[in-house]
Amino acid sequence: MGMVCATALVLSACGSDDEETGGEAAGGGGAGGTVKVGLLTALSGPGAAAAAGSIRGAEARFAAYEDAGEGCAGDLDFELVEADDASSAQGALAGTQRLVQQDDVFGIITVSAFFYGASPFLTTQAADVPVIGGAWDGAQEWVAEDNNLFNSGPVPDRESAFTTAGEYIAGQGGTKVAGIAYVSPSSQSGLALGLESVEAAGLDVGYVNNSVPFGSTDVGPLVLGIIESGADSLYLTINPDTAFALVAGLRQAGHELKVVTAPTGYGADLLESAPAVQAGQGVSFSTSITPIEMDTEGTRQLSEALIEHTDNESGIPGFYESQGWLGVDLFLAGLEEAGCDASQEDYISALQQVTDWDANGLYPAPVDQTTTEYEEQCSYYVILEGEEFVPVEGATPICGGRI
Repeated sequence: MGMVCATALVLSACGSDDEETGGEAAGGGGAGGTVKVGLLTALSGPGAAAAAGSIRGAEARFAAYEDAGEGCAGDLDFELVEADDASSAQGALAGTQRLVQQDDVFGIITVSAFFYGASPFLTTQAADVPVIGGAWDGAQEWVAEDNNLFNSGPVPDRESAFTTAGEYIAGQGGTKVAGIAYVSPSSQSGLALGLESVEAAGLDVGYVNNSVPFGSTDVGPLVLGIIESGADSLYLTINPDTAFALVAGLRQAGHELKVVTAPTGYGADLLESAPAVQAGQGVSFSTSITPIEMDTEGTRQLSEALIEHTDNESGIPGFYESQGWLGVDLFLAGLEEAGCDASQEDYISALQQVTDWDANGLYPAPVDQTTTEYEEQCSYYVILEGEEFVPVEGATPICGGRI
């Protein structure tokens, strides 16, 4: 619910029925050799700057796996093939078709806000190609339990609210909450469910705007609306550029806030920008995986790999870096489950039965591939204080029940 994605026109799948798909020869297929894995993300357009982290995260996970020399690393090499979604649904479809029909990849990792433009094609004309992603783009195909799409995170429930968000805001002293969303189905749905959680916690709802253009920093009208409503807290399903502009505008107007929650922003990228650090002081960021600052086995593995294999000197993953890492981690888990020489068909069958994958403890509970229905929603919260993210006591994580 908390993850933000940009949304454009939903396009139906195109392409003729006789187009070739990836085929079993694209990947394992025998002892030794190279497995080609596609990565769909934004290489151009307004989403490219943030999405660059997905490549770093994916490369770091493959590198750490090969360094460890465990599992299939001794038998196989891995080649990451990038495809551009061009920050659009049409671009996601074109990029995916190229991966399947031209690059002949064994499987696809998607870290794309526009994947919904490609999902109909992948689940029909390319149903023999395993696809792994965070399920936060809003594609309806993620909820199916017997197709070739696999979830590297809990599938957002677009119809049910959980107590998590409201419990956190109430615990931080919030009493009246304003909500801001982009003009996109996933962002709007996330806001609506978040505000339902707020009301379930006994808090009031103030100003609400769910039609903000993606990436906009023209926040004057939003600032006025929030002030006039008397809201002392913000629930945002928008990206940091818009969120920080909004917080800065409210501070300049002398309007004090008790709590601001943002779904993305936690990571090294924010800390490398002095203006962002200044604007983000006191903002709470939610993350579905364990924050690096909690120093667990899983966070150390992720952090050390980012430091060693990328230009991320702090080892703190941003949203897209973590999504790249998680996608590859689940891909490798599926390969080990199916066998290093598995065909695509065998791989899909094996991964459909996996119930215990938790990304080496990065998730508080396993992401069960046999279901997309959950009775609780867990989020970790950190607050930016100075140049550090500080885990919030009592919110590492908060696991709220269904309302």
